[in-house]
Amino acid sequence: MLPSPRIFRSRWAALLWAGGIVWFAIDVADNAKSDAPATNTAAVATDATGAPVDQHDLSVLQNAMPAN
Repeated sequence: MLPSPRIFRSRWAALLWAGGIVWFAIDVADNAKSDAPATNTAAVATDATGAPVDQHDLSVLQNAMPAN
């Protein structure tokens, strides 16, 4: 919501108002970042059920498929 137009008659009042908007945006963005669940940065391959897949599972699957 914009304030009344007369706030922009004073440069300092406009700067304080804009600073409050920036402060609010940083505060909201920081809260969203801290509320996010912690995830591991390394990607883990999963199957359709969400269970992790390791190299042994992949080799079993590769041997089960016919070679062309």
